[in-house]
Amino acid sequence: MRYDAREIADLPAPVRRYFDLALTDGQPIIRAADIAMTGRFNMSLDAPQWEPFASQQYVVTHRSGFVWNARIMLFAGFPIRVHDAYVAGTGILTPSILGLFSMASVSDTGELAKGELMRWFAECVWYPTSLLPGQGIAWQPVDATSALATMTDGPIRLTMLFRFGDVGLIAGIHVDARGAVIGGKTVMMPWEGRFSDYRRQDGMLIPFYGQVAWITPQGEKPYFHGTVSQLTYRFADQGPGCHVTPSPPHRPPRFAVGRGLRFSHHGLRSERSCPRLD
Repeated sequence: MRYDAREIADLPAPVRRYFDLALTDGQPIIRAADIAMTGRFNMSLDAPQWEPFASQQYVVTHRSGFVWNARIMLFAGFPIRVHDAYVAGTGILTPSILGLFSMASVSDTGELAKGELMRWFAECVWYPTSLLPGQGIAWQPVDATSALATMTDGPIRLTMLFRFGDVGLIAGIHVDARGAVIGGKTVMMPWEGRFSDYRRQDGMLIPFYGQVAWITPQGEKPYFHGTVSQLTYRFADQGPGCHVTPSPPHRPPRFAVGRGLRFSHHGLRSERSCPRLD
């Protein structure tokens, strides 16, 4: 399956311009991605508390899903390991100290799932063929430099504002309300992401830097600055991508990458093993 430039003919002008820049006619459709990043993570909304992190993320695009494994270094060299995921309509967030002792595990199909799917949607800049109308995205015009994109996964329907920079590439995203877990409670706040340092990768223009912030009543609160260190794709013309489905509830939580890419995390796993992305 490949991108056909004719499918963007009726899209809003800034969206057409973006695809004209980011993709070339005949570009293979991305089915899976392996994204390694390094950067800084702010551990507090109240005051700057930036700590270094390194992460590995596995993404599938049909159906939408990801697993993000990160290691955040705290004071005295103590790491927190974070598993963040959206698999088969379920959102999952599990931090643990030293990778051994769980601090708090949250898993649901409500606001957390919606928030995790928002993350997947915003990060489509790293797997841009997923933003094409042929992949289920509906675009609506806003003005000369922005447009609304709408997607559906199961019962969840999302609309996100995409902003385009002077050159025409995606510069940022915005949603009016995303759930932040604060003190064990979900608080709805505006959420934004910004992207830059575009480079050519596998025939596409991809941002290699991203930052994310909550927009609180006290102002913008950035909490993530990340740089892509490695990015590998699996395309539709290389064979079927991974399809994630629930596994029986009695299965123990685990995540593994063996001979292929597997999602197996808090009762969720892939339907089958997929060939490695490297």
